[in-house]
Amino acid sequence: MAWRYALTIDPVVSDDTRDDFADTFTVIDPAAPALSVGELSTQRGDGIFESIGVIDGHPQEVSAHLERLAHSARLCDLPAPHTGQWRQAVEVAAANCELGEYVIKLILSRGVEHCPAPTAWVTAAPAADFAESRTRGIRVVTLDRGFDSAAAARAPWLLLGAKTLSYAVNMAAIREAKRRGADDALFISSDGIVLEAPTASVILRIDGTYITPAPTGQILHGTTQLSAFEWLRSRGLATEYREVPASDLLKTDAAWLVSSIRLAAPITAIDAVPLANDVEFTAALNAYLLSPRD
Repeated sequence: MAWRYALTIDPVVSDDTRDDFADTFTVIDPAAPALSVGELSTQRGDGIFESIGVIDGHPQEVSAHLERLAHSARLCDLPAPHTGQWRQAVEVAAANCELGEYVIKLILSRGVEHCPAPTAWVTAAPAADFAESRTRGIRVVTLDRGFDSAAAARAPWLLLGAKTLSYAVNMAAIREAKRRGADDALFISSDGIVLEAPTASVILRIDGTYITPAPTGQILHGTTQLSAFEWLRSRGLATEYREVPASDLLKTDAAWLVSSIRLAAPITAIDAVPLANDVEFTAALNAYLLSPRD
């Protein structure tokens, strides 16, 4: 990824009355080395992040992303990110994005080992081209996540509901999916409950209702899924959050993986079982997701 813009943030803000945080930002060369060798984000993946889509200079769903960043910080015992400071950082980064699709990444790390202060930075880069995934669709395979559906409540230290930098397992799952002849994976709990994809939420259409797994702490609550459900309801279509047994995948007549950068990718096969691609509906959903949204 060719980074176009980067800045670091002083994440320790004690004055809640201020409304300008420009003096807490430092613009850095995105191509130059910037992190200490003792940085815990690189040593241990000890940090959190968000990826915000940018369409023609407009950052999408910023409030939802900042709310999830704060949620991840609570789960990981990191300092609470100052919403106003991070929002301004997003605005500054977006102002340096050109026309087209970009991605802004927000990163909050525990910092350098044995130092008390966290580190934080924001980057902007052109987004990958997902046009083919959005139109022709993707094939997925189901993979056992290795935890049962009650794991998050029983073992909160697993951080299953946080968007952490520890993405080695997620990337390994995608590689395994490709070894099996698919494009992506769909995690299933060890007791047979549909969860999420490694980097996306899943939406299933069953008997005319658009269903996504309930955000019980076992999965990330997807910002794009939230936006898609708003659009669906505005069109008078039924939506539902619920526990989805893996057997319901056989009842699905259409399905999508949705995320901030890829947007809506129709699933054309699950475990090599073909699934219809509702081309017209998917095009309308992606047109909405490509429109400016706050």
